[in-house]
Amino acid sequence: MAAASGMIMQNIFIAKQYQKNSHFVNQYRMGCSSPYMSSMLPFQGGKFAWDGTTSMQLVNVSKYQRTSVNRGLVLCNAVPTLEKADFLKLQNGSDIRGVAVAGVEGEPVNLTEPVTEAIAAAFAAWLKDKKKEEASRHLSISIGHDSRISAQTLQDAVSRGISSVGVDVIQYGLASTPAMFNSTLTEDDVFLCPVDGSIMITASHLPYNRNGFKFFTSAGGLGKADIKDILELAADIFKNSSVEAYARNKASASVKRVDYMTVYTSNLVKAVRRAAGNIEKPLEGFHIVVDAGNGAGGFFAAKVLEPLGAITSGSQFLEPDGLFPNHIPNPEDKVAMKAITQAVLDNEADLGIIFDTDVDRSAAVDSAGREFNRNRLIALMSAIVLEEHPGTTIVTDSVTSDGLSTFIEKKLGGKHRRFKRGYKNVIDEAIRLNSTGEESHLAIETSGHGALKENHWLDDGAYLMVKVLNKLASARASGAGGGSRVLTDLVEGLEEAAVAVELRLKINQSHSDLKGGSFRDYGEAVLKHLENSIDLDPKLRKAPVNYEGVRVSGFGGWFLLRLSLHDPVLPLNIEAPTHNDAVKLGLAVVAVVKEFAALDTSALDKFVQVS
Repeated sequence: MAAASGMIMQNIFIAKQYQKNSHFVNQYRMGCSSPYMSSMLPFQGGKFAWDGTTSMQLVNVSKYQRTSVNRGLVLCNAVPTLEKADFLKLQNGSDIRGVAVAGVEGEPVNLTEPVTEAIAAAFAAWLKDKKKEEASRHLSISIGHDSRISAQTLQDAVSRGISSVGVDVIQYGLASTPAMFNSTLTEDDVFLCPVDGSIMITASHLPYNRNGFKFFTSAGGLGKADIKDILELAADIFKNSSVEAYARNKASASVKRVDYMTVYTSNLVKAVRRAAGNIEKPLEGFHIVVDAGNGAGGFFAAKVLEPLGAITSGSQFLEPDGLFPNHIPNPEDKVAMKAITQAVLDNEADLGIIFDTDVDRSAAVDSAGREFNRNRLIALMSAIVLEEHPGTTIVTDSVTSDGLSTFIEKKLGGKHRRFKRGYKNVIDEAIRLNSTGEESHLAIETSGHGALKENHWLDDGAYLMVKVLNKLASARASGAGGGSRVLTDLVEGLEEAAVAVELRLKINQSHSDLKGGSFRDYGEAVLKHLENSIDLDPKLRKAPVNYEGVRVSGFGGWFLLRLSLHDPVLPLNIEAPTHNDAVKLGLAVVAVVKEFAALDTSALDKFVQVS
C-alpha cells in the first residue's frame, strides 16, 4: 500500500471544507417517481473561491442518463485538523459509519465531504493496488445510495474522490446494498458491468443524521482488516493532499449514470419464474403487501411482485424519505413489525414483506399476522434450504434460541452451528466450513441478514424473500394450494420461549474501576468471572460449544452475556418458559456482576425487580 499511498499523494486534491449540514434536509429529498434521476455534482457548502476547471469529465452515452458538470478547485482557509485516530473511529466492523447531518445534540458531524472524498480516494487506490496486474485498463467503481437525506451530497463527494485517482465512476442513484455487490458480478456491457468495485452509501436502520459506506469487490464485502487499511490511507490522503499536488497531477476519469436496478430486479423476477417452471405470472392471484419503511426497498412491489402477477394494493411507505417519518426501517423493530402485520390484516393479504433501509435484511408476515422474523425467519429459511440440501449446516449468530437448534437438528435433520454476532462473522464461518468439506448453504442472523451459497454468500433481504416467493409459487404449481399456509406449515414444531428479552449493560469508560484499561478488557474480565461462577452453581450449566460470551442453560431457559462487537456494552439475552424462570436467570447474572462498579446494571436490576 506504500506505493499506492505515494501515488495518491500526488494525484489527489481533497477540498477541505466544513459541510453546511443545516441545508441538507431541504436540499435533498428524493421522489419515488424518478428514483434514479439524481442531480449533478453540485458545489456544497460555504464561501470558497473557484479556480480552474476539473479533470473529471462526465461522458454522455446514449443508453445512459446524461449529466454534466463544471467543477473547479475549492480553496478553504479553515481546514479541520483530523488525525488517523479520527478516521479509525468511523470503522464499524466491516462498514464505515458516521454522523453526516448536523442538528442532533451531542452528535457532531464527522462524515464530512472532505473526509468522504478521502475515504473514496483511498478505496480507489486500494482497488488499484489489488488490481495492479490489470494496470493497462481503466478501472471502474459503481456508487449507490439509500434514501437518507445526506445521500446525494455524499454520492457527489465519493464521485470526486474516486475520479481524482483516475478511476471511472458509475452512479446508480437510489439502490440496494445487494444490487451494488451484484454489479461486480453482472456481465453486461450495456450497463457497464462488471465493475471492479462498488460502494453503497448507507447506515442501515440508524437515525436520519447518520450515514456510511459498504465496499464490495467480486470477492464479496470487504473485511475489517481491509476497512482499517482504507481508513489509514484516507487519513494520510487527507493530511498530505495539497492544492499544488493537485494542480501538477490532474487525474482524468469519467462519471456515468446507469439504471442498474433494472438489471437487479429483472434477475429476481427470473429466479421466481424458474422455480415455478417458467410460468410468466406464478404469483397471479396472490395478494402481497410490502413495507419499505421509506427506505430503498420500494422497488420490490412494482418491479418484482407485480411482473410476477401479484396484487400489491395496501403496500405502504414505498416512497424514499430519509427522515423515516412512519417507522424505523428495521425488521427487528417492534413498531415496524406491527405496521406490516396490521397492513396484512387490514388488506386481508396472503403475505407481508418488510425491508430495512438498504434491503440487505428482511422479514415476512403470514395471512394470519404471524411474524417470520428472528428465530422464526431462520426456521423458515432453514426448512426451505434443507429441502433442497438435506443435512446441510445452518450457521447462525449467537443469540438464536435452544428451540431453533432442536428444530433444525431434530425436525429438519440439519446441523446447527451457533456462531458469533455480526453478519460478516456468520457468512465467513459458513464459507470456512465449506472450505473444510462441511457443507453449508445458509448463513443467517436473527437481525434478518441472510446469505445463501447459491447467491454468492451475499446478505440480500430481497433474495431471501425471493426464496419465500419461490416456495409459494412452486407449491401452487404442484397443486399444494395457495396462500401463505405452506410457509406456516414449514415452521410447525418450532418451540418458542414465552419470554425473550435483551438487556444492555453499559460500561462506564471514565469510571476508576477500569484502572486506565480499555472497556474491552473490562468486559472480558466480567465474562471470565461469570464463567467461573457458573461452574459452582449446580442449577446452571454452560453450553458445551460456544463461540461468543458466556451462554448458560437453566430453569427451562437460557441466557447469553457477551461483549458488543463495537460498543462499551454487554448485551444480555434471556429466554425462558415463564417470567419467573427468566427472573431466576437474571438474578444469577446480577449476583455475579454486581461487584463490577463500572458496569451499569440498572436495566437488569429493573427487570428482576419489576418482573
